Amino acid sequence: MPHIDNFRVEERDIPELLDGRILCQNLFISLESGFRNWMDEGSGDEILPAMPIGEPVMGLTLSRVLESRNPLYRAGDLLMARFAWEEFTVTDAGDFISPLTDVKHPLNYYLGVLGDTGLSAYFGLTDYGDIKPGETVLVSAAAGAVGSIAGQIAKLYGARTVGISSTAAKCQRLISDLGYDAALDRTVADLDKAMTIACPDGVDVYFDNVGGPMLQTVLNHINEEARILLCGSVATYNNPLPQPGPNNLFQLTTRHAHMHGFMTHLQLARYDEARTVLAGWIEEGHLVVHEHRLQGIENVARAFCDLFAGVNFGKTIVVL
Repeated sequence: MPHIDNFRVEERDIPELLDGRILCQNLFISLESGFRNWMDEGSGDEILPAMPIGEPVMGLTLSRVLESRNPLYRAGDLLMARFAWEEFTVTDAGDFISPLTDVKHPLNYYLGVLGDTGLSAYFGLTDYGDIKPGETVLVSAAAGAVGSIAGQIAKLYGARTVGISSTAAKCQRLISDLGYDAALDRTVADLDKAMTIACPDGVDVYFDNVGGPMLQTVLNHINEEARILLCGSVATYNNPLPQPGPNNLFQLTTRHAHMHGFMTHLQLARYDEARTVLAGWIEEGHLVVHEHRLQGIENVARAFCDLFAGVNFGKTIVVL
């Protein structure tokens, strides 16, 4: 588990701005539990390299270009980018960058409901969920950044939505604040029984933000032609050794079910399309946005650790 004392704040000079580079001021930092995946030494892969110890932590930011020596960017441009937990960034723009145009909503939304978290919920459910009215959609980590949006999108498609969370209080908020039809506390003694009660007609779509033993339990409740959408695996990020997979994967065969993993950043070319739809739902009052917000670079580590302690409800961001 990450702890605040794993991190420190350092002050460094801003590097010289060379040709081809841009200087950005980071206005907001988005906290993503998935980045824990690349914090272990030797954990790099084809998606991201391992984060070097002693260097700024990688993350997602909402940033403004202050100065540019790169012909693709101008001072004043707004970017959603994979930069770092820092107040200013100098980059050759080779990072993951999604320029923002026609900004009509609060900037912080472009890290949450209109950023990678909202886009993850949108692409997962619309591309692979194939939701039909009346079906049961089950969402794990339903009070988190992605889950809080996924449940609302599923409702828009006419589904009966069930959320899984970590406390009775959060479960109540899933229903009262986010419109979930039912919610279950993952800490109960008999999760399998609780799932039977919450999903009496079985599960048609499972939006999985957790992985681990939860996935095994859910597989015992899936219906014919069920769709399991693998978005995250927060239950395994802090484990030092690989975890055994579900021992009931044959359920996918007997139920003729489908399991699909997806990575939102691979859909960069469709971000504007998805944002237009999500923004329309916000303007029509169909999507409610909740945030867990902290202030200042000195609180970024705390905000990150809060994710794993279950403190947040909705998207976690830090205002710089």
